[in-house]
Amino acid sequence: MNTIKLTTLGGVRENGKNMYIAEINDSIFVLDAGLKYPENEQLGVDVVIPNMNYLFENSDRIAGVFLTHGHADAIGALPYLLAEAKVPVFGSELTIELAKLFVKGNDSVKKFDDFHVIDENTEIDFGGTIVSFFRTTHSIPESLGVVLKTSEGNIVYTGDFKFDQTASESYATDFGRLAEIGREGVLALLSDSANADSNIQVASENEVDVEITQTISDWDGRIIVAAVASNLSRIQQVFDAAAETGRRVVLTGFDIENIVRTAIRLKKLSLASENLLIKPKDMSRFEDHELIILETGRMGEPINGLRKMSIGRHRYVEIKEGDLVYIVTTPSIAKEAVMARVENMVYQAGGVVKPITHSLRVSGHGNARDLQLMINLLQPQYLFPIQGEYRELDAHAKAAMAVGMLPERIFIPKKGTTMSYEHGDFVPSGAVTAGDVLIDGNAIGDVGNVVLRDRKVLSEDGIFIVAITVNRREKKIIAKARVHTRGFVYLKKSRDILRESTELVNQTVEDYLQGEEFDWAELKGKVRDNLAKFLFDQTKRRPAILPVVMEAK
Repeated sequence: MNTIKLTTLGGVRENGKNMYIAEINDSIFVLDAGLKYPENEQLGVDVVIPNMNYLFENSDRIAGVFLTHGHADAIGALPYLLAEAKVPVFGSELTIELAKLFVKGNDSVKKFDDFHVIDENTEIDFGGTIVSFFRTTHSIPESLGVVLKTSEGNIVYTGDFKFDQTASESYATDFGRLAEIGREGVLALLSDSANADSNIQVASENEVDVEITQTISDWDGRIIVAAVASNLSRIQQVFDAAAETGRRVVLTGFDIENIVRTAIRLKKLSLASENLLIKPKDMSRFEDHELIILETGRMGEPINGLRKMSIGRHRYVEIKEGDLVYIVTTPSIAKEAVMARVENMVYQAGGVVKPITHSLRVSGHGNARDLQLMINLLQPQYLFPIQGEYRELDAHAKAAMAVGMLPERIFIPKKGTTMSYEHGDFVPSGAVTAGDVLIDGNAIGDVGNVVLRDRKVLSEDGIFIVAITVNRREKKIIAKARVHTRGFVYLKKSRDILRESTELVNQTVEDYLQGEEFDWAELKGKVRDNLAKFLFDQTKRRPAILPVVMEAK
């Protein structure tokens, strides 16, 4: 009998950051290693990855990392994992090539090369646990689900998926394989929930293809297409529409250039002609009606790129009268407010915005009906809804109950909670360290709640710096207080506040120097406390206060 434990390090009760652990006997199987992009309040943070301390502490037990597809929410945290745990990585040909792009961009692991290309026909025996794969439909080719075969039954991880009967060969789901896995017996199904709260039929890729081509052919001016760099299905549709309407495509970002060139090399993207793609520097040689500008922005996020275009700060493009900004991606809920502001800026610059979601319901994730079909094909004993916010996990659970699954066999996991299979049932069996690790530049985990709170204060109320010089032995002030402020008040209209602040600091320091004890931290604390109370009374604001007390000798 196998010992089985399932743990989620990310990807539950949130969007992105997918990382799941299956422990079978003494081996750990890591399912995806993804990141997510920061929420609006995470000021200055580049990306967010799972806390992987448990994996670092048990790296000798990791059999491998199994990647389902090449999106950042599945592969983006891989470099940070490999920096501490040099373990084998498995994925389809395209997924591995895209994972290598992430890894090569990180100096600490850029020489790592323990990658293994697998496909839907691969089976690997890890000391009695057989790992196999099955084809799924997503917005990128060669998406795969993972099957861990144990003596207690299969553990199935779907990765991101939807069902689309019109999907081309490299995107098509293998329904026969799914039925076969179901007949073998599925103990636990870890299934995508990102669109579970919708019963609306997602548009097929054929319908999306027609919509994109029609929109592009109907517009007379320049078209700026905003897309996610790794959504190769959408990129291919833009290429096809450009060829059909006689336009050339300009790639404006480093990420999109790398991803597209990699996909073309692997024949996962096709070009109708070799001169379909042109360099940004060559745009001036073509009329506006001959151009499509494909913008994905940094790390595949097009919103910031559009903002720069609308205010004239983009490296290559400035939005002008007659431009159509065609948004063919669905922004996350966290980005909706930002997207609304950017749309307004585009209109102010003279452009017109058309989101594809105004015409079609598009998603790379299956709706509730798709999830029910997956359950009916696999017939799992237990269901773990994953990959989504809580409302989506809950909707997935309700959809499962509607097709006959018992509620006591459905578990909505929390990050870090471990579920063990004991005596014929899954039960909670402790927890591991889990949560967010914030990446800011080269700093990993250095940015925490205190730093974010300080950044929030600075962004809202500014900073107030006061400097004063004292002679501790003679107990007197050598140079009286001087104040500097940024983002707090308009200096020309607030001279009285600044003057009274310096007087308050001088008095506070003089009073403290008359005492018997002297402690630098205590002195700075008194200055900070008195200033904070005074400034709030005067302005109802709480700037970050930085007292600088220097000693003259």
